[in-house]
Amino acid sequence: MRRLIPILALAAAVLLSSTYIARPAASDNDPAIFLPLIATNKVNPLHQGIATYYDADGSGACMFDPSPNDLMVAAMNGVEYNHAAYCGAFVQVNGAKGTIIVRIVDLCPECLAGHLDLSREAFALIDDLPLGRVPITWRVVSPVVTGPIAYHFKDGSNQWWTAVQIRNHRNPIAKFEYWTNNQWVAVPRTDYNYFVQTNPGMGPGPYTFRVTDMYSNTLIDSGIPHVENGTVNGTGQFPPGP
Repeated sequence: MRRLIPILALAAAVLLSSTYIARPAASDNDPAIFLPLIATNKVNPLHQGIATYYDADGSGACMFDPSPNDLMVAAMNGVEYNHAAYCGAFVQVNGAKGTIIVRIVDLCPECLAGHLDLSREAFALIDDLPLGRVPITWRVVSPVVTGPIAYHFKDGSNQWWTAVQIRNHRNPIAKFEYWTNNQWVAVPRTDYNYFVQTNPGMGPGPYTFRVTDMYSNTLIDSGIPHVENGTVNGTGQFPPGP
């Protein structure tokens, strides 16, 4: 549950999983443009909106681990969160003082389209903290990522209820599948950023997985063991987007 802290004498209420600094309430006058995550022409759309900030630790609605050594992170607005489709995506944010790249790790449910809620550390690099709410533009980017993608199995995951999260991915994830009975089976994605297969699950493993990014690039990994509450590295990384 998030606890809001007053800033610039403004307060708002929000139900989330970590501590927030209060932001001015979103309004219908915000200069926001809603554009879908998956662009059929493979061009990353430019979004126009606003930025606020909160006390981030790298965890949040996307259920990634805290990243105290990397606080270049942000929460996605509730309109464009799109069932966790942006979780783990890298976003270039352009503000008055400069340009930064942040990773989406959380959800700001009351924020309107175009709105990014940045970590305090990230906000300070694009504008002055006392302003609290500033205009920005942003788009998805594909920065260099060290190492391959990784498969993280949720605590409680088993052969009957199998929950997998994709980590360390360069591009946003569009689809996750596993191979069974001589066919690929697409696994539904939850709002908390796990792909969960039930009734039945994926079995005891090892598994063959196929992951597709927003640009239709695919990675296939075989021999992935089931490790409850553990992470297993894949063998490849996505190429850069357009």
